[in-house]
Amino acid sequence: MTVEAPPAPVEREPRRHAHRWPLRRITSVGVAIVAAFSVISIVVGVIALTSLSTARSRVIDRIDPALQQSLRLEAALVDQETGVRGYGLATQQDFLQPYTNGLAAQRDAVDRLTGLLGSDLPEAAAGLREVVTLADAWRTEYAEPTIQLVRTTGQPAVGTGVDRGKNAFDAVRTAVTALQDELNTARQLGTATLNRTWVVLYVACIAIAVVFVLIVFALAFGLRAAAITPLTRLAREVRVVADGDFAHEVAQSGPREVRELGDDVNRMRERILQELSALRSAHAVLDARTQDLERSNAELEQFAYVASHDLQEPLRKVASFCQLLQRRYAGQLDERADQYIGFAVDGAKRMQVLINDLLAFSRVGRIVREAVPVSCEKVVEQAKTNLATAIEQSGATIEVGELPTVRAEVPLLTAVFQNLLGNALKFHGDNQPHVTVTAERDGDFWRFCVQDNGIGIDPEYAERIFVIFQRLHAKADYPGTGIGLAMCRKIVEHHGGTIWLDTTVQTGARFCFTLPVLQEEKETDDHPGTA
Repeated sequence: MTVEAPPAPVEREPRRHAHRWPLRRITSVGVAIVAAFSVISIVVGVIALTSLSTARSRVIDRIDPALQQSLRLEAALVDQETGVRGYGLATQQDFLQPYTNGLAAQRDAVDRLTGLLGSDLPEAAAGLREVVTLADAWRTEYAEPTIQLVRTTGQPAVGTGVDRGKNAFDAVRTAVTALQDELNTARQLGTATLNRTWVVLYVACIAIAVVFVLIVFALAFGLRAAAITPLTRLAREVRVVADGDFAHEVAQSGPREVRELGDDVNRMRERILQELSALRSAHAVLDARTQDLERSNAELEQFAYVASHDLQEPLRKVASFCQLLQRRYAGQLDERADQYIGFAVDGAKRMQVLINDLLAFSRVGRIVREAVPVSCEKVVEQAKTNLATAIEQSGATIEVGELPTVRAEVPLLTAVFQNLLGNALKFHGDNQPHVTVTAERDGDFWRFCVQDNGIGIDPEYAERIFVIFQRLHAKADYPGTGIGLAMCRKIVEHHGGTIWLDTTVQTGARFCFTLPVLQEEKETDDHPGTA
């Protein structure tokens, strides 16, 4: 990639514009001449603006909020119908929550609409009353009886009553649509009035301008020639530079301030050219290094996968024959031979574990499964099931708090919790393991924490433990390959989060990691009034 060399700085002559009138003097003369006419223009403008403000207030402060409240009312009614239908089918009390929330939202929306409509919009007010009447009838004839029936019998609500409820709610929908149509009509009329008022204001402004031109034609012509035209020309020249043509030199003309401003723009343009050239050079180097890094990472991942995959078969053969040798000749040779065979079998097994872990590590982020919304409570339960033997042998207790639903690849997220829980069970020290799993909202992320009462980790190793194959203890003391936390970091970062060791805890170890909040929950937080 070739980069243009920065242009050499242009030597400029010292500013010599003292002989020209400054813009301040030119404008002062014009203002003094037209002061009397300006007072008249202000009075006319105030009258026109008052009319415009009144028309605008009707549309913006009343009709538009009324339309918004009608949408809230519609959403509240839909929540009620959804809650009743879900409760009637599932017979679970949680499904009735949208009905209760929707009823409160309906009352609030109706109160606001009543205040906004007043007596100026009688048709819309009548439509609102009809919506309320039909909604009350739907609740009286279908919703409340259905809720009572399900609570009494504990059975799902089915049959003709559901059809009648649907028909009744369709009538409510129709009434809400009619109300919104009435408000849209009122808005169109208000907008038309606003446009007419704007036209009146526009005509008034034109009339004032015409009279002004007739009164001070000569002065206006001189002011335009002396100040406005140079300013317009300077603005046009500056826009050319602002659009990206930094090589375009700004022409200078007009009053002293305009010429000095043009000179300043030219100096700024030359400085931008120099910095832009340097920035392009830096970007070229950065792009080249980024491409090299991406290619190197791809080659390393492919190498790790191929190497671990190709090593499986010969290693499996070595392990199998070593095990056969151990079973066939155990006790027939001397004690040292049995020990050597045991070392060979153990080494082959540990090598298989290392290769499998390396293969799993290389697959993270390369073999992508569909990320789906998944309950973290179910994921933790699956991890506990996978660790059932270790939990039983160690007598561990695992407390799980309320966990959210996140979007993730289920096997990978299960691996994260399984590794963290497994480490807590492994490094428990003399005490029976006690592990707590919690989560809390932190902006656009959920922060998960897994804390234990084990031997803990020195803060100086807070980063080293996340490096692949890094161990803090001998293999004889604690089994493992040292790849678990490295895989956790890779999985969490693959899902858009971060993981770290909390070095503030005094006893045990506490690992924290973040995962993004579901997009649906973010939208609900941004727009709490929508259903």
